[in-house]
Amino acid sequence: MNMNRRDFVKAAGAATAIGMVGVPHLALGAGKKRVVIVGGGSGGATAARYIKLADDAVDVTIIEPNEYYYTCYMSNEVLGGDRSIDSIKFGYDKLKAMGIEVVRATAELVDPVAKVVKAGGRDYTFDRCVVAPGIELIYDEIEGYSEATSRKLPHAWNAGEQTRLLRARLEAMPDGGAVVITAPPNPFRCPPGPYERASQIAHYFKQHKPKSKVLILDAKQKFSKQGLFTQGWKALYGFGTDNAMIEWQPGPDAAVVKVDAAGMTAETSFGDEIKADVLNVIPPQRAGKIAQVSDLTDDYGWCPVDKKTFESTKHPGVHVIGDACIATKMPKSGYAANSQAKVCAAAIVAMLKGEEPGTPSYVNTCYSIIGKDWGVSVAAVYRLSEDGKTIAGVEGAGGLTPVDASSEARRREVQYAHSWFKNITADIFG
Repeated sequence: MNMNRRDFVKAAGAATAIGMVGVPHLALGAGKKRVVIVGGGSGGATAARYIKLADDAVDVTIIEPNEYYYTCYMSNEVLGGDRSIDSIKFGYDKLKAMGIEVVRATAELVDPVAKVVKAGGRDYTFDRCVVAPGIELIYDEIEGYSEATSRKLPHAWNAGEQTRLLRARLEAMPDGGAVVITAPPNPFRCPPGPYERASQIAHYFKQHKPKSKVLILDAKQKFSKQGLFTQGWKALYGFGTDNAMIEWQPGPDAAVVKVDAAGMTAETSFGDEIKADVLNVIPPQRAGKIAQVSDLTDDYGWCPVDKKTFESTKHPGVHVIGDACIATKMPKSGYAANSQAKVCAAAIVAMLKGEEPGTPSYVNTCYSIIGKDWGVSVAAVYRLSEDGKTIAGVEGAGGLTPVDASSEARRREVQYAHSWFKNITADIFG
């Protein structure tokens, strides 16, 4: 295992957090400045916390409909049986203790002209607004699928109740049954997510339902960390053999275009009808609904932003971070949202002072736990291109877990993943 890669990313992450945000308690001068943040997930909560750390005098409000936030990252371990649902559940008490107002309401509209967010029958005025809405699932892209149908065919792509539903389906399934996972086209939240999910379900089956199978019907012909996943699948689950617990069918022919909740079947674009005991439908995605109704998205459903500040290129004064924004080479991941939020927070503090934001750097690490003592990761450090149009990886920084990593190194990757989760959630929620 190349430990320099890990150390470099850790150092770069610390530099981003400290260098971009700067010394806490910067004075903004006369007049109370207000920042309203729509969404209290990985991006929104981080932005709120780091703005407040940078200047306690800024009035920061988070508008979030849910009392608790459940992280999608590590939710696959809940499905695999090695983690409790409560371990991915986080509240906002520590953010409130910092003086951040948390309003439990659904934001209905961001008005960039009037500089208000409409939510719960009230108007929340702002000098700057951060929109961190996550994703919206496009149910009707798959015939027969809907939000109501997802109660029987859970997507579990928003963690929490959907995670519980899918876990219950797996527990109730008889040994010898088949789970079908439909993997969506790019772009979507957490590119390695469906494949880690297949791994974790197979991990559960190996211990409790060894005659069962997992079939991935993919809209794509390749996927993130594919070589590392298939290596782990071969070693742990017999991938590629007659007794494989995991089977992967690539697109475009395997793309699921129709589901039947009553018959528990999935139909592919090739016309094949696949019967399942548990059908995990992950539909195509776009930026969260509030971004759509507030005219922050492009024709493809995602939000174009200034890569230096994450300010919307459509509406000045409104910033978009996390899964919803177009961040070029950065994936739609929890760590990416956290990193973008710090860059955005630093930019907002500078802009509220009338100063030019600094030159940002960004980081991302994505861990995937394939099975017992078998973890892999991809890490990257990013910089803004000279023309400011692209966020691109720094050559020689980061990289993948080596294919020839030792068993001890793969075991350590699992430990790193758990440590990363503990640290990043503390960084986000306090």
